[in-house]
Amino acid sequence: MILYPIDFLRVLAVAFVTLFPVVNPVGGGPIFLALTRRYPQSAQRMLARKIAAYGFMLLSTSFLFGSIVLDFFGITLAVVQICGGVVLAVTGWSLLTQKEQDSPSDQSSESLEDALDHAFFPLTLPITVGPGCISIAITLGAHLRHEAGPGFEHGYPRHFIAALAGMFIVCVLVMICYTYADRLTRLLGRSGTGILIRLSAFILLAIGVQIMSNGIRSEFPGLLGPIHNQVSRLSSEGQSRNHVVVCAVRASVSRSVSLRQVANVGIPEEVNHG
Repeated sequence: MILYPIDFLRVLAVAFVTLFPVVNPVGGGPIFLALTRRYPQSAQRMLARKIAAYGFMLLSTSFLFGSIVLDFFGITLAVVQICGGVVLAVTGWSLLTQKEQDSPSDQSSESLEDALDHAFFPLTLPITVGPGCISIAITLGAHLRHEAGPGFEHGYPRHFIAALAGMFIVCVLVMICYTYADRLTRLLGRSGTGILIRLSAFILLAIGVQIMSNGIRSEFPGLLGPIHNQVSRLSSEGQSRNHVVVCAVRASVSRSVSLRQVANVGIPEEVNHG
């Protein structure tokens, strides 16, 4: 299997950028700190590792087998792309326009064992990896299957390994942000955290619109084709008109310059005759 670095990094970046603002390890750090601040740092680090492992398990399972389950029920990949693109766009828009909220009040379990028992629910699901993240993982799997095509010769394993690597990086960041949640909030501050989330949300919105457009083009091939041709025709007509206007302006300017040159040459002759 040949790994093309540029293609591999592109798929990795798409998976990472798509999931990062929804998983939101930076924004989830203060919530994790509020829920576990009564425990020692060793317990917090153990919980952070468990949450990261459970999160990667949820994301990878949804990514690898989610679309297969949908195929069992007769749902096409194009419909999954459309619905998932809508989910991505709506999620990105809501993250982009949401107001900042204060961290919830301190909560803690009665014992360390009880906290570890709740590492999967609710600390992993739904606080860290919620239904939105699972829907995004399924959408990514369907989109990459449609983009790469089946078989080793079309880059099928390469794309999936790259996407899993992006998910793994997100989960590693979850572990880091949860482990050092107190330091991260002091380092970035409230405004820095908000800026990072807004930038990631805008990229998520753009990716969601692109995936939705790909699904619409696949499911309704005759819908966007005429629109695209009409836009291209109008664009070419506009460029032609601009070219004609520019040529006319250039001709007018050159004619004006020629008349001025003739006038300047004729002045000394009139003076000499005088």
